Amino acid sequence: QVQLVESGGGLVQAGGSLRLSCSASGPSFSIYIMAWFRQAPGKEREFVAAITWSSAITYYADSVKGRFTVSRGNTVYLQMNSLKPEDTAVYYCAAARRGSSGSAWYRSSYKYDYWGQGTQVTVSS
Repeated sequence: QVQLVESGGGLVQAGGSLRLSCSASGPSFSIYIMAWFRQAPGKEREFVAAITWSSAITYYADSVKGRFTVSRGNTVYLQMNSLKPEDTAVYYCAAARRGSSGSAWYRSSYKYDYWGQGTQVTVSS
């Protein structure tokens, strides 16, 4: 059983930076990929970034590419730079035990087995 716990959310001005953390129990043996999703009020949960556990291959949504960086140790991080008001959302850490079929399957929230509780990120203009 894998447990995910996020931290690091808060309030930041536009153009500022924030670093989110996700602590995972036993991911090296049980997890294929870990990802960050976000959800704003009235919107569907959307993919932000992902990293494969063994090879550390990274994937990014077009909206955050060049601004956000996902990395890992035992803890998974999301470094967010040049933040914009539209980045405001609850950010969730997710993990999948194995890969799935379909192109860019990792962008779908339905493919993940474990989820953290979420952490609020608010970017002021």
